[in-house]
Amino acid sequence: MQTRIEKDSLGERAIPADAYYGIQTDRAIGNFPISGLKPKSSYIDATVHIKRSAAKVNKDLGLIEPEKADAIVKACDEILNGRLREWFVVDVYQAGAGTSHNMNANEVIANRATELLGGNKGDYSIIHPNDHVNMAQSTNDVCPTAIRMSAAKLGDELQASLQRMEQAFSAKSEEFDGIIKSGRTHLQDAVPVRLGQEFGAYAVCIRKNCEAIRTATDANKELGIGGTAAGTGLNAHPQYRSKMVRELSLATGIEFRMTDDYFEAMQSLRPFVLLSGAVRCLAQDLIRIANDLRLLSSGPKTGLAEITLPALQPGSSIMPGKVNPVMAEMLNMVCFQAIGCDLTVLLAAQAGQLELNVMMPVVAYNLLHELEIMKNAVGVFVDRCIQGITVDEERCKSFAESSMSIVTVLNPRIGYAAAANVAKEYLISGKPIREIVLEKGLLKKEELDKLFDLRDMTEPGIH
Repeated sequence: MQTRIEKDSLGERAIPADAYYGIQTDRAIGNFPISGLKPKSSYIDATVHIKRSAAKVNKDLGLIEPEKADAIVKACDEILNGRLREWFVVDVYQAGAGTSHNMNANEVIANRATELLGGNKGDYSIIHPNDHVNMAQSTNDVCPTAIRMSAAKLGDELQASLQRMEQAFSAKSEEFDGIIKSGRTHLQDAVPVRLGQEFGAYAVCIRKNCEAIRTATDANKELGIGGTAAGTGLNAHPQYRSKMVRELSLATGIEFRMTDDYFEAMQSLRPFVLLSGAVRCLAQDLIRIANDLRLLSSGPKTGLAEITLPALQPGSSIMPGKVNPVMAEMLNMVCFQAIGCDLTVLLAAQAGQLELNVMMPVVAYNLLHELEIMKNAVGVFVDRCIQGITVDEERCKSFAESSMSIVTVLNPRIGYAAAANVAKEYLISGKPIREIVLEKGLLKKEELDKLFDLRDMTEPGIH
């Protein structure tokens, strides 16, 4: 393998001649052979956007030669368009704060910009990773800003998926509004409800979770770029902060804003905990909803089988004809993973000291991972599960009519104790509830006909 020699403050190393990364990245590769996990694509994008915007701002401020700034911008554009991604190679589990990730980006951009200016990789006299690409920056403000930017983007995308899910559940709520079924509490028969009411509740639940995620996402649109090493802004032009936020907003189409305290933005990972916590709340609700759909579709012969989920693939390698609720199972597993990511984010966020939280690399991976997989899972679940749900109306009606709990409607007329006796006799004898009430002379047939309108039982009132 051909190599080139690079130097840093610790000495010299032989770097693969074709590598766009440099000596600091090479040290990190050797130091952290941990997981094989590489930075999320959205995190790379955000980091490169920061480098690109910094070059433009520093050029505008007269701090970097135009041709060097332009070469950095062009190199960044290539990366944002999909080139050179294979050279972002530092493991997720790396040195604190993300210095290795930041330098990986600096070196790749510097080497490509050097090539664009006619130089060779490793000739940092043309474009230097620290002096030019990292100008007016520190790992300590680049990495939290990159996390906030990528979290804001993915948070907005997750909201779009959730809005589609809310609409899908709302459409099913309308479609199933006339379907009367037995309600169930404690997994026991309860008073009748409409299937549309169950699905309508799912829609409202998703809407409320989406609102919480919107609020949490907005907190991540406040950027601390320009705080540099400790929040003071040392080595950054006084206009750098405002210009950077403006440039990043233009470049991404997301309306970012300056933080009101650059020290707080560096010390606290609160926005990440807020967003991750909102995703955790969504996850626990989606687990519950997915489990409901699995239960309602159980069978097809020995379960509830009130609804049917789309058949997407054979469900067994040994039992012919078996079809499983695969999309609900997938959604459950994604939600379990998201909850695990949230715990990691929480533990990392409380581990900061004084002017910096050095646990940002693991936060970057876990927060962005949970946002990404939740966004994808919700979208697929809408398309391949919710929209294709069908209902067995007769089975729903049969369960509703045979439920012991319809005696509840008798309470205001004959009292709880008498209604309980009717229910007890129903369970022992199997006689229809109407027949038992008439035999006991508790009500007349006309009264029963009016009271036992199942549709009326699904609305408020004393019947």
